[in-house]
Amino acid sequence: MALMPKRVKHRKSQRGRIKGNATRGNTVVFGDFGLQALEGGWVKATTLEAGRIAGQQYVRGEGKLYIRVFPDKSVTSTPLETRMGKGKGEPEFWAAVVRPGTVLYELGGVTEQQAKVCFARLAQKMPIKVRFVTRRTV
Repeated sequence: MALMPKRVKHRKSQRGRIKGNATRGNTVVFGDFGLQALEGGWVKATTLEAGRIAGQQYVRGEGKLYIRVFPDKSVTSTPLETRMGKGKGEPEFWAAVVRPGTVLYELGGVTEQQAKVCFARLAQKMPIKVRFVTRRTV
């Protein structure tokens, strides 16, 4: 089951635009390794779920996978071959708004080599460019 909010104040949201880099959620906090977005965009709830399944299948219970983003934006679309002027379309899917620098997934309890292989599988499913990052120790 794909992620979606239990309830929202407004069913339909405006598109908005993604400006600047992520100031929050841009460091690895829960795990030891992370998958960080290099560009902004929308990541569908089904895409996040596909990445979660691919990561869980690789980890197989020895590590823990964390999802750091949540799809809380409803994206609407009107049906094809519909004339203008009949209002905004119905919500089609839910998406997470991702800014450059946002950590999408984190992984803990595995070696760096295992994490790189796992995140390489996840990166193929993502609609945006991503990179492998590690936790900073000061």
